[in-house]
Amino acid sequence: MNLLKLLDTMCPDTNSPEEKDLFFSRREAFRQFGDLSKKVAMAAVPLGVLSALPKVAKADTASLIDVLNYALTLEHLEYRYYQMGIESGVIEGADQNIFLKIRDHELAHVNFLTEVIGNVLMGTPVEEPEFDFTAGGNFSPFTDYPTFLALSQAFEDTGVRAYKGQAGNVMESDVVLTAALSIHSVEARHASMVRRLRTKKGQDTVKGWITNGSIGSLPAATQAIYAGEENVMQGGVDVTSLTGIDAAAVSEGWDEPLSKDQVLGIASLFLA
Repeated sequence: MNLLKLLDTMCPDTNSPEEKDLFFSRREAFRQFGDLSKKVAMAAVPLGVLSALPKVAKADTASLIDVLNYALTLEHLEYRYYQMGIESGVIEGADQNIFLKIRDHELAHVNFLTEVIGNVLMGTPVEEPEFDFTAGGNFSPFTDYPTFLALSQAFEDTGVRAYKGQAGNVMESDVVLTAALSIHSVEARHASMVRRLRTKKGQDTVKGWITNGSIGSLPAATQAIYAGEENVMQGGVDVTSLTGIDAAAVSEGWDEPLSKDQVLGIASLFLA
């Protein structure tokens, strides 16, 4: 079976009207530019799939392992954050199932990347670091729910841009690229959900996606997560001139990549 089709069948169901609204993607913005291709999302990949992954040429393994360990570090951060949030009891009752689902997605990503690095590429998966989600006492995500949601949005928006930033570095392996972009798609759904949830609760007025480089009501320290999202140049073309669509709407149509150094600079704030 084509892995792309396999991953598509693993897209988690969204049954309730509320979940469908919260998980709704950026398709509204993309429709201004034409039909959007079929959604691909991955919540989990059975480890049995790994045996079907082609072996990567030895010359390519070092760079692939480096990129995937970088992605694994981010997945460790997200999984641990949601696990601690659930254990803390800070999440409001009506939202528990949402964050249980996100937590499970992140754990599946950790397990998948760990297996690819260790059993397919024969590398050493990075160990989970020690995290300080208070950032040295500046935040209280596990006692204040609005803060928990704000950091959740920041982490998910970072993850989306981080995966896109590394796509070019795994292009030598079609399967690894497909898996990475599929995880990217799930992270985008998480980001949209959390952004909409914060707006629904009156904590912000943001859409389910980023407009220009706006941080909304997030702390000023999060600006690095959104810097560059105001870009309207795609493929060397100013899309506003090409389409006549305003800059804010054009900026909503694409996630801009973040470099590894930019992402690690953001993540370093939460390393113990």
